Amino acid sequence: MRHDVEEQLISGIADIRKLPKDGKFWGLGVVSKWSVRKDKNGKSYWDIGVMDPDGVLEGKVWQDAQWFDKRGEKQLPVTNPEASELFGDMSGKTLGFRGQVTEFRGQLQYKFNELYFVDQQKFPPHQFVQRSPVSEEELEREFRALVARCAGPVGDFLNFLFFEKGLWEDFRSWPAAVSFHHAYVGGLLEHTVAVTRVALAQASACAENGYPVNLPVTIAGALLHDIGKMDAYRLTPAPEMTVEGTVIDHVVMGYQTYSAAAREFGLDHQTATAIGHILISHHGSREFGSPVLPSTPEAMIVSSADELDFRLFCWKSAVGQLDEGREISEYMPVVQRRFWRWEG
Repeated sequence: MRHDVEEQLISGIADIRKLPKDGKFWGLGVVSKWSVRKDKNGKSYWDIGVMDPDGVLEGKVWQDAQWFDKRGEKQLPVTNPEASELFGDMSGKTLGFRGQVTEFRGQLQYKFNELYFVDQQKFPPHQFVQRSPVSEEELEREFRALVARCAGPVGDFLNFLFFEKGLWEDFRSWPAAVSFHHAYVGGLLEHTVAVTRVALAQASACAENGYPVNLPVTIAGALLHDIGKMDAYRLTPAPEMTVEGTVIDHVVMGYQTYSAAAREFGLDHQTATAIGHILISHHGSREFGSPVLPSTPEAMIVSSADELDFRLFCWKSAVGQLDEGREISEYMPVVQRRFWRWEG
């Protein structure tokens, strides 16, 4: 194989992201995003996202792409992918691909030139799904330790909801999003522990500064703040948003799940309201989906911890994709800024 840019073939998404303009790549991954769109001339093109254990690569499939059925020994061309049963909806299926790095408006873009429907038994989608880089065992140990810090009714309620009612079985593997942050298997648990860790540190500091902060309520609110994502998202096996998650949102659904469990457990009204307020306000503002604004020390702490973990994750992802020698990331609309990687 030649080693110049035009002939370079890379299979892993982490390596593909390091390629310069005109670099060529190939790979296998599970489809996390698949939608047909029309250009200004009315011709179809596809927005596509493929995931492997390293992350997600998003790109375009234009009209000049070639499509193939590669399930058998022979590679068969697919001449009309829009009408094909194979390529009608690829979400959650394993896809082979070849492509090239292009440039659009000064930014690198990934063009998928060839797509291959492969044997889903031989290449099962779940083996390509990205997972939390932190071990589930480590996260579970810390999660249980945080629950144990909540003595009395609050700790009993957390044990009741997560472990007695069986929420834990799915919670520990669920994604925290379908894009932007912790959008992978185990992402919800990783994000929840991180937020609770920061919230607990903030709460302890605020208490030392003379502000009255209820630590068990803060911990409980942090551990519960995103439980609505269990109904808002699903794994197919890549993260995907549900209809309810789209039209109702995880903030509302999380409060519904929590309040029903609090009533079933018999959590006292004042404590239940204080924790519920954290769940319903944790996005910090109505602009970002909170029906009410945080109005207690505990709610303000959890909201700020949640926002900080989200932004730090975005920073880490953005600077992690920078080429050697670059310090400033591309502009990220979701956080309305560019990020700086500096050597301190």
